[in-house]
Amino acid sequence: MSRIKDLQKHLFGGTTSNARQFGMIFTLVAIIVLFQILTDGLTLNSGNLIALTQQYAYISILSIGMLMVIVAGHIDLSVGSVAAFTGIVVAKAIAEHDLPWPVGILLGLVVGGLIGAWQGFWVAYIGVPAFIVTLAGMLLFRGGNQYIGNAETVQVPEGFKTIGAGYLPEVGPDTGYNNLTLLLGLLACLAVIWRELRARQVRLQMEGAEPAPMWITLLRIAVLLGVVVFATLRFAGGRVGTSFPVSGIILAVLVIGYSFYTRNTAGGRHIYAVGGNSRAAELSGVKLQRVNFFVMMNMSILAALAGMIFVARSGASGPQDGLSWELDAIAAVFVGGAAVSGGLGTISGSIVGGLVMAVLNNGLQLLGTGSDMVQIIKGLFLLGAVALDVYNKSQGRFSVIGSIMRPFRRETSADPVALAEASREKEKTPAAG
Repeated sequence: MSRIKDLQKHLFGGTTSNARQFGMIFTLVAIIVLFQILTDGLTLNSGNLIALTQQYAYISILSIGMLMVIVAGHIDLSVGSVAAFTGIVVAKAIAEHDLPWPVGILLGLVVGGLIGAWQGFWVAYIGVPAFIVTLAGMLLFRGGNQYIGNAETVQVPEGFKTIGAGYLPEVGPDTGYNNLTLLLGLLACLAVIWRELRARQVRLQMEGAEPAPMWITLLRIAVLLGVVVFATLRFAGGRVGTSFPVSGIILAVLVIGYSFYTRNTAGGRHIYAVGGNSRAAELSGVKLQRVNFFVMMNMSILAALAGMIFVARSGASGPQDGLSWELDAIAAVFVGGAAVSGGLGTISGSIVGGLVMAVLNNGLQLLGTGSDMVQIIKGLFLLGAVALDVYNKSQGRFSVIGSIMRPFRRETSADPVALAEASREKEKTPAAG
């Protein structure tokens, strides 16, 4: 019985049960298993997993930026139009002005940065609500896309397509798998082992902290390694010429980088502080204008990157690019556990939420469900998931979103009361000199 209690308490770092801490991950697993059965194994087929990664990488990239915007207490309705506008600008520059495609990518990021600076200026320094600014941006940059592109499709060169439709190349001896994907999986396994053992060592050094039993740590490592090895073999064992997508690598780098930024830097903590209580954050010395400007500008840069990846995968930029992307990104963030009022949410949670919506959409398509019913089911799923979670939270019952966020609250959300008290103590202290 004691081992069962240890399993419930420590397997995934929770205080009651692993299901309470990782309910959304279990929801994702349940959806995958359901569609794996209904599609006779097509869901976890190598080709489908590779296609799924390519098809939804740009939405996951958008959800990273959207998470930071929502945590800060804002919303961005312009991301689809910004992505489309950037896509047509870059495509035109490459196709008609002979701009080298690597320079075209830099141009796209600069365009996204300028758009973000424009919108961030109105939000941070003029005080116009982000909803209004980005609603205007949605119309402005959608019109700009159609004006510059003349509502036509513009092709992009093969080199540019690498960021959206490329794969890790074949190198080394013939092993029957893509060797670089195998190497990537090996590095991921080593990272899992290092992270788990380091986390255990840190808890051992913390006074009063209760480390998990060693067998629990080993079980956690075994479960995570099993997932990584399974995914690695699937991606490495696809048809010849395919492997882990380049867009997936870009997404992975962004997830790691932004997760570190939001959880381990002062700038990241300031975003959570502003979303939790902007007045208390300001009293504690947080620069509200700087934070609001940053999250809006960062969102547009990521939208520009997502737009270029989509154009690269499609092979051309067109007038219909980016339609409803903002809704998909917002859905991923809220399904992944972000609070509507701001102040709570994680990058990893948004990625899981995006995966839930992506697998749901992909599974319905594999079953031959019409696009009209796909939209209806996705809408009902989003509404039902969030509404049920909010109701359970209000009744003091198990809340999936609340349980996902609990491990990160101490790390990523600032306590407004503590911030205000720290500010008052600072004011009482006489200035040096």
